[in-house]
Amino acid sequence: MPDDHAARPPLVIVGASVRALAASARRAGWSVHAADLFADTDLAAVAAAAVRVPTRPDLRWPLGLPACLRGFPSAPWLYSGALENHPDLVERLARDRPLAGNDAARLRAVRDPARVARAAEAAGLAFPETRSDPAGVPADGSFLVKPRHGAGGRGIARWHGGPPPRGDRLWQRRVVGSSWSAGYLVDGRAGRLVSAGRQLLGRRWCGARGFTWCGAVDVPLDALEAPLRARLERLGPVLGGEFGLVGLVGVDFILDRAGLPHVLEVNPRPTASMELAERATGRSTVALHLAACGVASPAADEAAAPAARPGTWAKAVLFAEAALVVDDATAAALGDLARGWSAPDGDWPALADVPAAGTRVAAGRPVVTVFAVADGAAVLRVLRRRAAAVRAVLRAARVSPPGAAGRQPRRPPGRTA
Repeated sequence: MPDDHAARPPLVIVGASVRALAASARRAGWSVHAADLFADTDLAAVAAAAVRVPTRPDLRWPLGLPACLRGFPSAPWLYSGALENHPDLVERLARDRPLAGNDAARLRAVRDPARVARAAEAAGLAFPETRSDPAGVPADGSFLVKPRHGAGGRGIARWHGGPPPRGDRLWQRRVVGSSWSAGYLVDGRAGRLVSAGRQLLGRRWCGARGFTWCGAVDVPLDALEAPLRARLERLGPVLGGEFGLVGLVGVDFILDRAGLPHVLEVNPRPTASMELAERATGRSTVALHLAACGVASPAADEAAAPAARPGTWAKAVLFAEAALVVDDATAAALGDLARGWSAPDGDWPALADVPAAGTRVAAGRPVVTVFAVADGAAVLRVLRRRAAAVRAVLRAARVSPPGAAGRQPRRPPGRTA
């Protein structure tokens, strides 16, 4: 753990997974106090305090957050993925410390599919037909059923009729095309496009299934085709003018075969894909977000900030093929891989979200994040090779039978996009 936190101003970061934001904040000169579902080793390494939010049946995520934050300083705070689905909790947490991000009223507005559809269409983009009731929805797989308050693509499936799944659901027409995301910096009135990328969903080489988000490939803005960039740029002012959003905002969309973006949802906070642009440009994601929210960052920590590494960056979240325990030997092997890959990557960590030794990971849960950088399309080949090497290490850590894992800390559900 860094030992110079007393000389830095405090910043509180909460969410399902905050490692990327915590590292970015550390590079921007902040002393980070963090709470998330994982409290991984690399989060602990950059934070003054890293607390794991409980996931007990009687205290389901994210209801345990207020208790976790009681010992944190009364400092500015921001949130990462999944909290946009809990505006009441955001409102409660904002009573205790200044919020650097979008408040409950903005969250309720921007998570309303009807309002997002109108905003997308006002900017000249499309929005898929969306219904809140399955009555009359074709059961031929042309529609998807998805959680109204989902994250990371979990719980999405093609609709083939039958009893509706439990919980609040939406039925949305499936758009054929490629999965993308765009990042915007918004100041409450206007917004500008700052990043874009292809999304990795359900890749079997990641151990993911269905529509589960499992990574991204950064696409520099100057590499976007001109018509697509122009369309995406028109959406920025709408995000500020229609919803009054502030800070970094992510937009998920499908790019159809004709080149038209179909907006799926707006994530009103920094997203998991944005750290790829940070590696390519050297600009702190957190510093950009805070500045748009009216919070100035201190002097950047030059020692904690690797230089920008130009090229195409990509990341993949690897999910456990079978139950495993990250023992000392596994942790050491992962460390060896990371050191060998990080140097040619400009000293940016090649592995992240690394669980502590002794952590038990159930089958299908996320284990670790892998990064790669290369020229253009070659980056996916490098990423897949690295993913295969990591999975070979993880196979040696499998638990058989599953019950033999004992009482080690349990790995909670997956990360958000």
